[in-house]
Amino acid sequence: MITNWTRRRFLTSTVAGVTALPVARALAWAQAPRPAPLFKISLAQWSLHRELQSKRLDHLDFARTAKQDFGIEAIEYVNSFFKDKARDAAYLKEMNTRAAGEGVTQHLIMCDGEGQLGDPDAAKRGVAVENHRKWVEAAKTLGCATIRVNAASAGSFDEQQKLAADGLRRLTEIGASMDINVVVENHGGLSSNGQWLAGVMKMVGHPRCGTLPDFGNFYEYDRYQGVADLMPFAKAVSAKTHDFDEAGNDTNKDYRRLMKTVLDAGFHSWVGIEYEGSKIPEREGISRTKQLLERVRDEFARTRMGVFHD
Repeated sequence: MITNWTRRRFLTSTVAGVTALPVARALAWAQAPRPAPLFKISLAQWSLHRELQSKRLDHLDFARTAKQDFGIEAIEYVNSFFKDKARDAAYLKEMNTRAAGEGVTQHLIMCDGEGQLGDPDAAKRGVAVENHRKWVEAAKTLGCATIRVNAASAGSFDEQQKLAADGLRRLTEIGASMDINVVVENHGGLSSNGQWLAGVMKMVGHPRCGTLPDFGNFYEYDRYQGVADLMPFAKAVSAKTHDFDEAGNDTNKDYRRLMKTVLDAGFHSWVGIEYEGSKIPEREGISRTKQLLERVRDEFARTRMGVFHD
């Protein structure tokens, strides 16, 4: 016969066992050996563009700011903040010294304002290719792996693909001679069409040429499809943010969905924080983006280890 006391003991032990499951899983997660992170977090210099443009932050202090203020150990430069220094050996040496002193990796240089690599005018296209050469050389000097360029052009969908592919192929061959990658960001025009840019990559067909999918620059093109289109060629990723809700999530992008696409493509390298909002200070936006990426990364890591929140 089952007595009330036996029934109560059974129910109590059952509830205790069920309650203990999430605790046990959490303990397993906390005590398990840590594998390499699913992806690494870098900081894009554009996140601090207002401080840099107003001279409140000096370009040479960017590495220190990334490491000391945000705990970030890799940086992505924007060429406009040292535009006249690409061939200044002393200045580049100082950049190296500052970064090395902080233990910071100089990951890439984002290059703008050097002409259209897909210009319909062959002579102008050639000038644009040569204008980028100095940034390939600077990247080599700084120990960067990559320069980011644009694929601006004019004409029909197909014409622009062919023109952009021609300029990119020629620049990529320069980069390859110095062991530097050349990547294209979805950055306006047809480059913000994932299908178009993926087609350009296939036309270039060079292992040193790739993409830098930016989560925020797809405009009319579906951002989730765009990231999926570009990830097979990605050598870096830009985690663009603008606004956050009370839970710390981006208000117009599903970061879990985006980062799942990134990870499903086998990408485990640098994901660069690029805060571009205006409702909160730049530094707060950087911190919130970092927290969001870390939270999503931990969630995916827990899932892969079989540790879930109940």
